[in-house]
Amino acid sequence: MDKLWLGVAMLVGLAAPAWADVGQVKVVKGQVSIERKGQRLPAQVGMTLESADVLRTGADGAIGIAMRDDSRLSAGPNSVFALERFEFDATTSKGRFDSQLQRGTLAVVSGRIAKQSPQDMSVRTPTAVLGVRGTEFVVAVDE
Repeated sequence: MDKLWLGVAMLVGLAAPAWADVGQVKVVKGQVSIERKGQRLPAQVGMTLESADVLRTGADGAIGIAMRDDSRLSAGPNSVFALERFEFDATTSKGRFDSQLQRGTLAVVSGRIAKQSPQDMSVRTPTAVLGVRGTEFVVAVDE
């Protein structure tokens, strides 16, 4: 695995984000796009994310994102990652975070949702569903 994009997962936690929706793009390297409501948008640092966004990285791409519950995620080259469902109550730290890694690599540092209720955060792949039981993990899905 490329150490650069894995390091991105740690870097995205350094700055406090300004939230407009479910999360925010903190780091972009190479070719990265976000598919939203039938449109493909070039990913840019500071861009807000919405539930149902699909993040795509090219052969030279990597993206680091910070979610509203303080989860930090980093997708490496040739990845397709969908933010399927994100609900979060900042007062109670309760919510639901479901995502899908269709291909590529994903590093995760879980946030307040998983710390409050680990069963409320999951990452699906084409062959498995990962329930979050720790605070950091890496997932890889071959093409």
